[in-house]
Amino acid sequence: MKITSAEFVSSYADVDKCPKDGRPEFAFIGRSNVGKSSLINMLVNSRHLAKTSSTPGKTQTINHFIINSSWYLVDLPGYGYAHANKTLRAGFGRIIEDYVSKRDGLSCLFILIDSRLEPQAIDLDFIQWAGSREIPIALIFTKIDKLKRNELQKNMKQYEKMLLTRWEELPTTILTSATNKAGRDEILHLIEETIGQ
Repeated sequence: MKITSAEFVSSYADVDKCPKDGRPEFAFIGRSNVGKSSLINMLVNSRHLAKTSSTPGKTQTINHFIINSSWYLVDLPGYGYAHANKTLRAGFGRIIEDYVSKRDGLSCLFILIDSRLEPQAIDLDFIQWAGSREIPIALIFTKIDKLKRNELQKNMKQYEKMLLTRWEELPTTILTSATNKAGRDEILHLIEETIGQ
């Protein structure tokens, strides 16, 4: 898939106010500071479409971007940020839970995971929770350029082992780097295939 246009549409604090034009939506979510904005900007070949921040927990709304005038890329708030207020930390956050549960147009939820870390309970819990909602999910491991190959393989094997205690088969998994664009073609190909179904 070639990205010919990418435009910010709007930010929504209420799921019911999100676009209702029926276009497919591909949402990106992960723990705070997982590199979500950088990945989104890499996908659409823009440095500034999604705002990057050194402050974790910056995204607190549902941000819609229209891509190629045909589908939405959705930037969701991060989950599990310790300094967010208690209401935001209840469960995975009302906005996140409402969006995942209510959006009929959600075609795939891309769950971003920091490849440098050993399996984190909150990521495993979120993967389990999202999977139980019977929506397509894909796991996106970020920042693979920050690891040596054997370290990456070790962490991936740990994730595989942990996930297979809860899943019969693993969700689609893509290894990415916003720095060298690793994984970009695979993500766009998955989106293209999903839209084409």
